Amino acid sequence: MSEERIKCAIIGSGPGGYTAAIYASRAGLNPIVFTGSAPGGQITMTDQIDNFPGYPEGTSGAGLMEDIKKQAERFNTEIRNISITKVDFSKRPFTLTTENNDIILAESVIVSTGASARWLGLDSERKFRGMGVSTCATCDGFFYKKQDVAVVGGGDTACSEALYLSTLCKKVYLIVRRDVLRASKAVQDMLLAKENIEVLWQQKPIEILGDEDGVTGLRIKGSEDGVEKDIDVMGVFVAIGNIPNTEIFKGQLELDEAGYIITKGASSYTNIEGVFAAGDVQDPRYKQAITAAGSGAKAAIDCEHWLMEHPLQ
Repeated sequence: MSEERIKCAIIGSGPGGYTAAIYASRAGLNPIVFTGSAPGGQITMTDQIDNFPGYPEGTSGAGLMEDIKKQAERFNTEIRNISITKVDFSKRPFTLTTENNDIILAESVIVSTGASARWLGLDSERKFRGMGVSTCATCDGFFYKKQDVAVVGGGDTACSEALYLSTLCKKVYLIVRRDVLRASKAVQDMLLAKENIEVLWQQKPIEILGDEDGVTGLRIKGSEDGVEKDIDVMGVFVAIGNIPNTEIFKGQLELDEAGYIITKGASSYTNIEGVFAAGDVQDPRYKQAITAAGSGAKAAIDCEHWLMEHPLQ
């Protein structure tokens, strides 16, 4: 067990965390990034990224994060592949405890721990991740132009994903466990008016079908009658929500009802002076790599200015 004092700690290592590190390092804050158990974040599970500027031929999620990481390291960011398991924001310097029980005393903290997608929990779902199974239509819908796909879910996110895909795909099946949608009425009206969207009510996915080339179909089962049937689709989009990774911040940072960190206005400021938030952990709406990177830049700039105004002896 050791104790160490630093100027800026960045918890999390997705696009937001690594971009914050680039800006913080260039500002002379000597940040240390604590990557957690999934260095690079959830985006590393995406095989193809075509909508991040600067990559005209596209890149993989892992490749994108490796490039941003190297850029942060170029400016002498220190990256540690360990998790922060406990925080104390009651006084400054803030106390962070690592998985090895080492103590980090940080003058400022940028939280960029992201959000984890909710999955169905099927073995076949895990098998075909990146091979036809996705949680982001905006990211991956382009690959299914003029094909048939399925979206699982009944809330605003699922309906919005289905609407987006309907502009690209030949047909979109919306798989809804209940007999009603939870989306807002305006979104429901738009969805039900789409000729190439078919809602399959009171159905639940039980297996994703496929071969060595990827997904070929989805097996569903009636939640009321128990009848099973297969639908032919090339892609399955799981849209049953996300879980913000904020467990260790509960009771200290202000969270919304879904668990996302609340930031002040258009800034990255949290309810604790000296603690900032960036990326999907404070963004329940857009959840894109580019918006996460932008918010990481904002967090580092906010942090730099705040430290100049609040120096510690």
